[in-house]
Amino acid sequence: MTSNSKPKKPDWLRIKLTTGDNYQEIKDMMRSKTLHTVCEEARCPNIYECWANRTATFMILGDICTRACRFCAVKTGMPTELDLGEPERVADAAVQMNLRHCVVTSVARDDLKDGGASIFAETIRAIRRKLPFCSVEVLIPDFLGNWDALKVVMDAKPDILNHNVETVERLSNRVRAKAKYPRTMELLRRAKEMQPNIPTKSSIMLGLGETLEEVHKTMDDLRAVDCNILTLGQYLQPSSSHIKIERYVHPDEFAQLKLDGLAKGFSHVESAPLVRSSYHAHEQVKSASANLIHS
Repeated sequence: MTSNSKPKKPDWLRIKLTTGDNYQEIKDMMRSKTLHTVCEEARCPNIYECWANRTATFMILGDICTRACRFCAVKTGMPTELDLGEPERVADAAVQMNLRHCVVTSVARDDLKDGGASIFAETIRAIRRKLPFCSVEVLIPDFLGNWDALKVVMDAKPDILNHNVETVERLSNRVRAKAKYPRTMELLRRAKEMQPNIPTKSSIMLGLGETLEEVHKTMDDLRAVDCNILTLGQYLQPSSSHIKIERYVHPDEFAQLKLDGLAKGFSHVESAPLVRSSYHAHEQVKSASANLIHS
């Protein structure tokens, strides 16, 4: 394959479109409450399935990211404001959707002193007040290594703390903006140190030119900081200006990587071409918690 060629998308990557009543209802609700979802902003391929099943990943702190990662479709620029009412609206939406598991992520807000950690914490608390039986998972940025900001989030005690490594160490600086591979591992280590009973989670994209040995090394690095849950999915190039896809990884390879991850000690592994960080997230809570109890 030459550097200018682009692999042909295989038939097994076709996405099933399901735009029924639930899909439209959730879309209308997000608009009415002026909320954003990573499902839309990052062009997630599972939006039709998830919204049809009344699940969504809320994206707080606006829809403009201060970073420009080369794999991500979210808008980049300089945000102009901070919406202090957002946590309550997210909680209201979670109630309206009658969620049992709520995933909250955000754009990177390097313009804020705490990177938005206080808004994450208040969103967790708001959901707990209004929907006490709903588990809450947060997918956080690295806060530029501000561990006091991380503590603010951990003190709010999410049910799962997620921070994505995204790719192998060799490719990290080329794929990500500002985020550093060692900092990701340090964040996950410190999160577990702060709250040992809270499961941690991370995600790896495949198809960027990584080797199998590098994927295994990344798994080992995550287990070394006691990361509990791993998701692996196929990188899909959002546009011609984003980093090029090198290859499509066959489902059989993903299936083997799931077995490899479980053998390395992860309590739960989601591994398939269309898997994304919060895909089937509600199914991961019990398995991760049970693993912590029996470990």
